[in-house]
Amino acid sequence: MDRGMCTLEKRGNLFVLTITGGGEHRLNPTLIDSIRSEIERVKTEPELSGPAALITTADGKFFSNGYDLSWALSEPETRPKIMSKKFRLLVSDLISLPMPTIAAVTGHASAAGFILALSHDYLLMRKDRGFLYMNELDIGYKIPNWFVQILKSKAASPKVWRDVVLKSPRITAEMGVEWGIVDSAHDGVEETMAAAVRLAAELVERKWNGVVYADNRRTVYADVLEALDSDEMVGDSGEDPSVEISASTDAGSKL
Repeated sequence: MDRGMCTLEKRGNLFVLTITGGGEHRLNPTLIDSIRSEIERVKTEPELSGPAALITTADGKFFSNGYDLSWALSEPETRPKIMSKKFRLLVSDLISLPMPTIAAVTGHASAAGFILALSHDYLLMRKDRGFLYMNELDIGYKIPNWFVQILKSKAASPKVWRDVVLKSPRITAEMGVEWGIVDSAHDGVEETMAAAVRLAAELVERKWNGVVYADNRRTVYADVLEALDSDEMVGDSGEDPSVEISASTDAGSKL
């Protein structure tokens, strides 16, 4: 199993969370827990004063190549549910984070990796390498309803999210901008990260109250939060959801 980890760098009131290593950054419990731990550090940073922003990026060829299916399917009765629940909690963490969030996608982002990028407020992408790819049709799995709810919240039109799911195209940065999925496209890794830092700094300068920001984000993504409360996962028939998330979020809100 690709046991990727991540690091957190603080640059003033900007935080850069980097998924490290040269692997595919597949989302298994080890990597998901590592990302959630760093997000919790962002929320509780003792030196944080005033508004802040989070940038998430990754080393190497992949932003994330999706769920770690090799790990999950080695114990199919239990592991897919564990992985699904942990990933839904990670997405909940991002939606509830009291600051703007930016995904700087400098490599491939497939399936759940694509969803991880979309779970940020803004998605910036390099033009010279990498694509976004919802590959469930090609690997023979049913896509979870909550994946589609996130996609609907970001895509420019019903035609776009229909095609993303039912044609499984490999979406370049330019296509992503045209389809309303990607906010901006850049020439390489350094340019993408520089643009993400500029955007983060601009958002911090607005001096928004983080708790209010998170509350408004939860309102925007109310349909996503409702869909997160099921145990649907890649490969699930959807007929027997049995695990629910019961997680408190900031400002007294709940999923």
